[in-house]
Amino acid sequence: MDIHEVAKLLTDQDDITLIETKDYIKIPKESGYRSLHLIVEVPVFLASGKTPIKVEIQIRTIAMDFWASLEHELMYKVDVDVPADIRKQLKDCAKTIADTDEQMQEIHKRISLMEDKNSI
Repeated sequence: MDIHEVAKLLTDQDDITLIETKDYIKIPKESGYRSLHLIVEVPVFLASGKTPIKVEIQIRTIAMDFWASLEHELMYKVDVDVPADIRKQLKDCAKTIADTDEQMQEIHKRISLMEDKNSI
């Protein structure tokens, strides 16, 4: 399922209010980071009653999450200035992962269509 479809299913719920969307899939960050960030308001039920709370939801594929976790570890948990060639290599990896995600999604769609035809 597409990340944007998941976001729509989530924000279409009548008790969730979408406040802001940051789409780093359509427009990746300079580092290559890709994810869909949603700022939403959700009801939290306390002893005193229902209270709306703002939360941020980050939706990304397993591959995007893998890259983001490694990139964060490499870029923000070290005490050295990361050279430009390594930054470029990380960005190239992010592009490769995004391309692989798209190919896997297309394969999934094709297999699903084949299954649908076989069930008729």
